[in-house]
Amino acid sequence: MPAPRPVAAPPARGPATPAAEVWPGSPEPLGARFRTGPDGRGGTNFALWAGGAESVEVCLFAADGTETRAPLAELTHEVWHGFLPGVLPGQRYGFRVGGRWDPWTGARWNPAKLLLDPYARAVDGDFRLVPEVYGHVRDWPEPGVADTVRDDRDSAPFVPKGVVVDDWAEADEWQDDHRPKTPWSDTVIYELHVRGFTRRHPGVPPELRGTYAGLAHPAALEHLTSLGVTAVELLPVHQFAHEEHLERRGLSNYWGYNSIGYFAPHAAYSASGSGGAQVGEFRRMVRALHAAGIEVILDVVYNHTAEGGQGGPTLSLRGIDNRGYYRLGADPRGYADYTGCGNTLAVVQPHVLRLITDSLRYWVTEMGVDGFRFDLAAALARSMHDVDMLSPFLAVIAQDPVLRRVKLIAEPWDVGSGGYQVGAFPPLWTEWNDRYRDTVRDFWRGATADLRDLGYRLSGSSDLYDWGGRRPYASVNFVTAHDGFTLRDLVSYQERHNEANGEDGRDGSGDNRSWNCGAEGATDDPDVLALRRRQIRNLLATLLLSTGVPMLVAGDEMGRTQGGNNNAYCQDNETSWVDWSLLGDPGWAALRDLAARLIALRRAHPVLRSGGFFSGLAQTPEGLRDVAWFGAHGAELTDEEWFAHSATLGMYLSGADIPHRGSRGEPVTDDSFLLIVHAGHLPASFTLPGPPWAGEYEPLLDTASEEQRTPPPDPPTPAGTAVELGPRSVRLYRAAR
Repeated sequence: MPAPRPVAAPPARGPATPAAEVWPGSPEPLGARFRTGPDGRGGTNFALWAGGAESVEVCLFAADGTETRAPLAELTHEVWHGFLPGVLPGQRYGFRVGGRWDPWTGARWNPAKLLLDPYARAVDGDFRLVPEVYGHVRDWPEPGVADTVRDDRDSAPFVPKGVVVDDWAEADEWQDDHRPKTPWSDTVIYELHVRGFTRRHPGVPPELRGTYAGLAHPAALEHLTSLGVTAVELLPVHQFAHEEHLERRGLSNYWGYNSIGYFAPHAAYSASGSGGAQVGEFRRMVRALHAAGIEVILDVVYNHTAEGGQGGPTLSLRGIDNRGYYRLGADPRGYADYTGCGNTLAVVQPHVLRLITDSLRYWVTEMGVDGFRFDLAAALARSMHDVDMLSPFLAVIAQDPVLRRVKLIAEPWDVGSGGYQVGAFPPLWTEWNDRYRDTVRDFWRGATADLRDLGYRLSGSSDLYDWGGRRPYASVNFVTAHDGFTLRDLVSYQERHNEANGEDGRDGSGDNRSWNCGAEGATDDPDVLALRRRQIRNLLATLLLSTGVPMLVAGDEMGRTQGGNNNAYCQDNETSWVDWSLLGDPGWAALRDLAARLIALRRAHPVLRSGGFFSGLAQTPEGLRDVAWFGAHGAELTDEEWFAHSATLGMYLSGADIPHRGSRGEPVTDDSFLLIVHAGHLPASFTLPGPPWAGEYEPLLDTASEEQRTPPPDPPTPAGTAVELGPRSVRLYRAAR
């Protein structure tokens, strides 16, 4: 089908000024890199991969918006490049790329659209999703072909620009940076939003709240260090754009899963402005966290971009080479969408794979981060169509000398066919374990059929991860995450309450596995409130005493609520921001103290964070096992009892022979512990196991008590004693032989 004629361009704002001088430059490295030219003068080398393009111009912008264009005439291995002497750090720029306009074959080049450099180290300005930023005429009257009619209006006034950055300007500041290098088995992750964590923090100066500098402030660091977490997992900090449907409703993309610049720290989180200083501010934040002993893990979104689907705007990759960067659909006008966001990056293409790995290495080597959590990682692991654990992406990561040494976390699913891959990612990877989340939620709301799944989740999920030399820390255990209910809302709401999102409450998951404890939402019923706090303590204790890597969500340790909104992706307001005033409530302050105490207990005892899977086999002549499971009668569970419905389970962890060795091969020994979880609504009797397990038991924790004191007030209890468990409670004992 022939393309309709492009719409005529409106009167131009004035011709762009041509650049005075363009030297050949180099095709390496990609992006805009400031350096010294052949004559000793400073300048910037520009290099852009645009495989099928017919022309590329770099466009320089003055403070008043005046545009100067410089054609990149050199083409080497599909990379257009040139060196512009006199172009210094701080210069704002973009690209215009010319080529065929033939949407029926996926070709969408349009030089009227200013494109963001995918390698830009910093970004200045925001996208305004007006008609001019779309490569096609959005309001074309003929139905069904609007995306095929080229729009020749200039988009430059409505899009952000890249900023030239001096990569070595702050090199000396890294001399004293020391990565914590926390072993996986010792790691406790704290998922937080850079803006939301400090936006309401009274100890952070107002001008720094919600910024990288705010997260680096001593008041913010003190909370993290006193809690005892070892790593922060930051929701996306790559430059991202807001969706038009949110802007129409007066909302914005708060979470940031809409990336458009994979090398640039999101400028809106910078207290230093957007002229390039955000790069240094981010680095100083990382250095401050490292100095506090805390690693930095980035949540990264390489599966799709902010350009959306077939009718989306032309912001960067679509205009550089649509066919080269994206997976096109059976009809090349559209896209294969394994992400639910309109497009999927074609990671099987070498230049796309290079873009991703160059970005990852940059954040490690030049920005100092310690690891990554990959959003919808299954989409990255697809070869042609199916998820493939030998895919180019996973193979390249496995052999990369930089990336294979950092923490790699997969969200092991996407929305496409065959996308659910929990337990299937190869060695080297850890995974968000949603089986853990669902099992623990179900147990504490009384919805488990039997005890088998709970036993696996408490002890490291060996059914999922005990293969290929993987360890229990392949499982990132979590009960809540950024998407879904907060911990407090999980025990306060039966249904989602997302009306503020403007989608009539249809968005967000309807499968929350939550229980409101007898009243929906806010209540002044003291019995309901007491039960909710006890359930929060139960969930928190279960998480932090399970084998694997625990992940907390910022604010859960102090009772943060989103008012029942389980999809607050567009709530950049008090719905999402951490409410630090909660610590003024003695009850919520006690919950924070309990979390810190549990993390300290975990840190002090290697048996609670085992680096190897338990065998369940007898380890000593007396028949002591490294892990053993008990029913309320005080005897080990029989096969039949594992299949029976029960609200009570005891897990004994033996410190006599922990299933991993010290650095010199020496045995690692520790105390032994008995963890009892009871989800029944009535009190229950539990007989403490006798020899060889223990002679007596020292009580360490009882979530049935509002007040958790250290040291515990009760003396050791002899083995064989039938103790009474409070309704819906966790009890932890130290076993003494």
